[in-house]
Amino acid sequence: MLMERTGSLPAARPKKIHYGFIILLLGILTTTGAMGFARYGYTTILPSMMKGLGLDNTGAGLLASGNLAGYMVFSLVAGFLAAKYSPRLIILFSMLMSGVTMLLTGLAGGLWTALIMRALTGVGSAGSYIPMMGMISAWFAPHRRGLASGVLVAGSGVALLVTGFLVPRLVSALPLYGWRISWFILGLAVVLLGLVIYLFLRNSPAELGLKPVGSENETASRSKAGAGKNLSAGTGEDDCGEDVGWKNVYGSRMLWLLGLVYFAFGFSYIIYATFFSTSLVADKGIGQEQAGSMWALIGLISIFSGVLWGAISDYLGRKYTLCIIFALMAVSYLLFAVGDSNRLLYLSAVIFAITSWSIPGVVAAACGDYVGAKLAPAALGMVTLFFGVGQAIAPGVAGYAADLTGSFNQVFILAAIIAGLGSVGSLTLRPPSP
Repeated sequence: MLMERTGSLPAARPKKIHYGFIILLLGILTTTGAMGFARYGYTTILPSMMKGLGLDNTGAGLLASGNLAGYMVFSLVAGFLAAKYSPRLIILFSMLMSGVTMLLTGLAGGLWTALIMRALTGVGSAGSYIPMMGMISAWFAPHRRGLASGVLVAGSGVALLVTGFLVPRLVSALPLYGWRISWFILGLAVVLLGLVIYLFLRNSPAELGLKPVGSENETASRSKAGAGKNLSAGTGEDDCGEDVGWKNVYGSRMLWLLGLVYFAFGFSYIIYATFFSTSLVADKGIGQEQAGSMWALIGLISIFSGVLWGAISDYLGRKYTLCIIFALMAVSYLLFAVGDSNRLLYLSAVIFAITSWSIPGVVAAACGDYVGAKLAPAALGMVTLFFGVGQAIAPGVAGYAADLTGSFNQVFILAAIIAGLGSVGSLTLRPPSP
């Protein structure tokens, strides 16, 4: 009888994977395409593209600035549209725009055609990346946002790994047209990723009758952490952020300060990311294939940078985490400027890789902390405008300065100074109001 009763007990159902983790995977794919292939693919393509189009450093910097200006202009609009309408549709349209304009970049016959295409690619990057980053606040509870945002930005590292190995080999095999074929391949990849992402993406957990990942532990986490302890595990209530008006986004003093800190990141990191390969080839006497391998190494290591620092920010707090990251980045830029040996250059690359994609994830989590899940895309769009200004003006300034001085060394010293200011500025941030 006992055996019969025991045998009649229903088997335990296997626990299903929360759809929020599917969203996170789609976010990684979005970052890989919209940010990695669309923006950082330019780094490895640039040396051969300059030869193909007859560009100097100023022209190369102008192309990068055009791409980033397009990103900057649409960043504010993308966040607003995502908060008001459907992020899923905006991401689809934007991914297709990025992919098609990348394909057309491969057909460019001169500076101005390439500049227009790169600017439109930047518009598509903003329209894809910002809504996706903002959606993390809807799909993950506050004390999980830092880690989740950090996982999402790993897509940039994946793209660096792919382009670092692919592009130099295409250019080596086809010296005249390798850079064009590289744009064709990367553009097609972004189009296909956009279609896959649209197929599986959902705007919020409510569409599937779910709650955010980690929401069942949210009350316990807050009671342990204490309200207003630090700017870390989402100390502000989401409902408060969602019920207030748009003035809590555009009128928030802390978001303006966060935007200024984000400006420092945009200005400093894009110099390194844009002219890394070009400076190695022109200033350090390193071949393009070795430069590509170093870029791929950065990509491999940087896959884990967002996860590492996102988890640290959940524990240590956003502002102290940002302070540490900026300080390490300043060291990386300075080592690259003064480095006259492979050892110092590789050390610079490794430090950059460890920190490279961490700040966007921490900033996105901080936006969710300040205004809640519903308004997080708009808040991220606002602070990204500052970021966009920094990264839009930096390549043009850097390229012109390199032509003027005959070297990129002074430019990387400037990037180190700006990163140092970002480290100090991070300490001005305060916790969100409960």
